[in-house]
Amino acid sequence: MGELQPPQGAGQAGEGGLRAPTRHPLAWREAGFYDEPALLKELERVYDICHGCRRCVSLCQAFPTLFDLVDNSSTLEVDGVAKSDYGKVVEQCYLCDLCYQTKCPYVPPHEWNVDFPHLMLRAKAVEFRQGGVPASRQRLTSTTAFGKLASIPVVTEIANAANRSPAMRKLVGKLLDVHPDAHLPEFHSNTARRRVARLPAAAPAPRPAGPTRGRVAVFVTCYGNYNMPQVVEDLVVVLRHNGIEVKLVERERCCGMPKLELGDLDAVDRYKRDNLPVLGRAVGEGWDLMAPIPSCVLMFRQEIPLMYPEDAEVQAVRRAIFDPFEYLMHRHRAGLLDTAFKQPLGRVAYHAPCHQRVQNIGPKTRELLALIPGTELEYIERCSGHDGTYGLRKETYELSMKIARPVAARADKFAPDVVSSDCPMAADHIAHGMKDVKRAPAHPVSLLRQAYGI
Repeated sequence: MGELQPPQGAGQAGEGGLRAPTRHPLAWREAGFYDEPALLKELERVYDICHGCRRCVSLCQAFPTLFDLVDNSSTLEVDGVAKSDYGKVVEQCYLCDLCYQTKCPYVPPHEWNVDFPHLMLRAKAVEFRQGGVPASRQRLTSTTAFGKLASIPVVTEIANAANRSPAMRKLVGKLLDVHPDAHLPEFHSNTARRRVARLPAAAPAPRPAGPTRGRVAVFVTCYGNYNMPQVVEDLVVVLRHNGIEVKLVERERCCGMPKLELGDLDAVDRYKRDNLPVLGRAVGEGWDLMAPIPSCVLMFRQEIPLMYPEDAEVQAVRRAIFDPFEYLMHRHRAGLLDTAFKQPLGRVAYHAPCHQRVQNIGPKTRELLALIPGTELEYIERCSGHDGTYGLRKETYELSMKIARPVAARADKFAPDVVSSDCPMAADHIAHGMKDVKRAPAHPVSLLRQAYGI
């Protein structure tokens, strides 16, 4: 099978057209998706378009890598770049989606049909299928397995002690390809599920508002359960405080984003087969869905639906899942948000994560935090450089800190009382790069609970 063709109807608008960008389904189950010659031909086509535009040069390291390869070639064009070097560009893409959503003028329905992130994903999938991804990187993305192991009380203490030990970090680096200076999250044996189970039960009468039904089933996420259980507890408390019935979904596996970034689409498929029946059943029983991490919401709202466009259950979940602050602002517009805040938050350096921005929901976290009296926000809308495993791995840690440097510098200049981001990994990464941090980063949900004084 040759090069995959864009769906019928692509290519009917020129640059500057008024039609909204559209996303084509990801043809990952077709044999041609993994055809390396066809992939290289498409990479050359898109690289040539990017070279002629260069609008994305400031977003991440993928584009400077591409342009340096072109500028140092014998022809000063893409045809002078060795195809063996194409993967150097792919290596630097962490699928943040910002180039597609905010910069590229050639996304479909433009006739050039450029979807750079999904082309990078295709290249990663080809590399993975050919056995080009080392075992250390595969282990690093096995978040559910690590979390279950590290949540065993004795193992938790060992894992956290290893994170703090320079000697043990060297061993961790060999096993997981982690840079010795990268910030690693702590593990908790008192998981989110255990914490929420101890909270007083509450089941207020559901009150619909806009697209929300007033009943939320929380997809805890592996990171939420094992690494930030307090945030999940805070989310449940805040939602119930606002008259929303809340439960945790009965079980979950990883949303699949770490494996997606690796190109392991078969693993994403396995996770989908475990998660979707549970989530779909909750939706069918009248529950809205929510996850405390933007990447997980994005997986169920965009990536999985594009992998399974014909799956009705997937599409139902896509329509039912919300970002926490998106949900609360829908309630606020209907007069159902408690705005009787008791505690000011002071100076908050708030970072808007990429995987939330590309959902096109608007700055809902900023809007809600701005309602809290005695709160001054510095709104930072720029990539933190963490982006999953990119900010951890030996090969990319220094580059991730370079990307984070302007964000950390801006936060430093603001002299905040706290750094916050809906992506807890981004917040930790920014604080890791700052010169002066007064207190540990806090998730906006935790700040909201603090403001309520509950």
